[in-house]
Amino acid sequence: MTAILGISAFYHDSAAALIVDGQVIAAAQEERFTRERHDASFPAHAIEYCLTEAGMTPSQLDYVGYYEKPLRKFGRLLETFVAAAPFGFQSFLTAIPVWLNQKLFLDREIRLGLSGQYQKRLVYCEHHESHAASAFFPSPFEESAILTIDGVGEWATSSYGVGRGNRLELLGELRFPHSLGLLYSAFTSFCGFRVNSGEYKLMGLAPYGEPRYVETIRTKLLDLKDDGSFRLDLTYFNYHRGLTMTSGKFHRLFGGPPRQPESPLTQRELDLAASIQVVTEEILLRMARHVHAVTGCRQLCLAGGVALNCVANGRLAREGPFDQIWIQPAAGDAGGALGVALMIWHQLLNQPRIPRQPDAQFGSLLGPQYDDGTIRKMLDQAGAKYHFIEDENALCHSVAKLLAEEKVVGWFAGRMEFGPRALGARSILGDARSPRLQSVMNQKIKFRESFRPFAPVVLEERATEFFDAKLKDLGPYMLTVASVRPEHRIAPTAELPTQGIAAINTPRSTIPAVTHLDYSARVQTVNAQTHGRFHRLLAAFASLTGSPLLINTSFNVRGEPIVCTPEDAYRCFVNTNIDVLVMERCLLLRDEQPGIPQVVTDAAARRFSPD
Repeated sequence: MTAILGISAFYHDSAAALIVDGQVIAAAQEERFTRERHDASFPAHAIEYCLTEAGMTPSQLDYVGYYEKPLRKFGRLLETFVAAAPFGFQSFLTAIPVWLNQKLFLDREIRLGLSGQYQKRLVYCEHHESHAASAFFPSPFEESAILTIDGVGEWATSSYGVGRGNRLELLGELRFPHSLGLLYSAFTSFCGFRVNSGEYKLMGLAPYGEPRYVETIRTKLLDLKDDGSFRLDLTYFNYHRGLTMTSGKFHRLFGGPPRQPESPLTQRELDLAASIQVVTEEILLRMARHVHAVTGCRQLCLAGGVALNCVANGRLAREGPFDQIWIQPAAGDAGGALGVALMIWHQLLNQPRIPRQPDAQFGSLLGPQYDDGTIRKMLDQAGAKYHFIEDENALCHSVAKLLAEEKVVGWFAGRMEFGPRALGARSILGDARSPRLQSVMNQKIKFRESFRPFAPVVLEERATEFFDAKLKDLGPYMLTVASVRPEHRIAPTAELPTQGIAAINTPRSTIPAVTHLDYSARVQTVNAQTHGRFHRLLAAFASLTGSPLLINTSFNVRGEPIVCTPEDAYRCFVNTNIDVLVMERCLLLRDEQPGIPQVVTDAAARRFSPD
């Protein structure tokens, strides 16, 4: 038996992943345990969970891998500081103490984090190699092209290569400071959202605007080549030499200073979001065409933070040159922990790889789970009133009936998801047919901006009835956008707004709660083999209502990570206006709970910090 632990830490979304004899046993992000959003500290809790899941101690590990090479990254930082001097001095003063105290001594930090019990080899992998490994090795392909795109690793900001059997090779890269991820983050910051967590807000905002700044971006900010490579005009940016993303020249180009967080959105922000989304899609398509031409592969694997841009992914699936695409569901830095572990197993140890169908990541349901006994003990101690429904079919029928009554349901079942998406283990669910649930769930449950779109979860066997896409271009990870089929669309009427934020509550289809302004939806499919009880719930809802879809959003509130434990789920239930909580086979109704009033939305929203 060979056990390999992979670690990503100290930058964004620290995580740990454990594989044993090539099979993924467990993977989780540190934030889920500490309850600190995007926790970048050493993933002590995530490691403890992974080892516990396997019944192991640190001394029983054969290899420990880290997802990038810190000395090479430190060299890039020093070179950048020197090149930017004297402008980067404040950034230098901020970064250097952390490096001198911690990041340059990762051998020590890792061994201390493993309680001094691990004395064997530590393996360091390049950042984009870890991304590439996380994309290719769990994929269902024997051979594929690989494309990784993010902010920056050591020097690379994107890379491409090819995977065959149990080997991968990177063939080319784009280097810092020229970065698609950092370009998108610059617009995220300028529009008043937080870098490394607000990019998906910018993507969600894009359909409300007009892409009127596309030519300005193309002609002023970057020199884009046919192969997708580009050079940025760095005079418009500050991330390479300071503590902010954009410069005064950028601000003047786009009509004034950045939007202040939490201030009202203006048409400028809507149009900027639409514009940078168009440019991002164009760059991604050019990169993909080039990679296809160079490798000759018919399949593509994607990873890196930019691979979480599901709108761009949907366009790549529809218009790109590849027959099929597989995207790592934990595409950001967290997935690097899994990537380095798989890289050690296949590339370093030369172990064989047999591609699995539909993939080797098991729905990305790799986190902790809790049995009924543990949950009932917690609920009894909390004085909660609940119904224990032993028969699973009866449970699913009861919950389906409540969903059909437009109740909002917190659903906690099975192993927690690895990656940023709730995929049916830690989800908040609602009836996608309801014209009111988008605003209700955003404002009264999630305490977040009303424009934020929700995603549909649909029975795999009925997905193409509602969405204009091939089934192979959808999938269980909520990573591609597809259009709602014409027969389910509703033409807007003259009396209702059709543009801008005011159009949020204008029904666009027969499933209005999950249909965006441009008739798109971020689709997750569910099958019986991978999803078990969650599939049975959707089947029960379909049998009751004729609709095989539900709203699926993450079980958390704004500013907090997705819930992990029964205590987290119960706390979220108590502090929001969720109507129903289901934890395994325990069902709680809000109006039966002693001493739990309705939550006042404005007061609740103030308790949660913006993300």
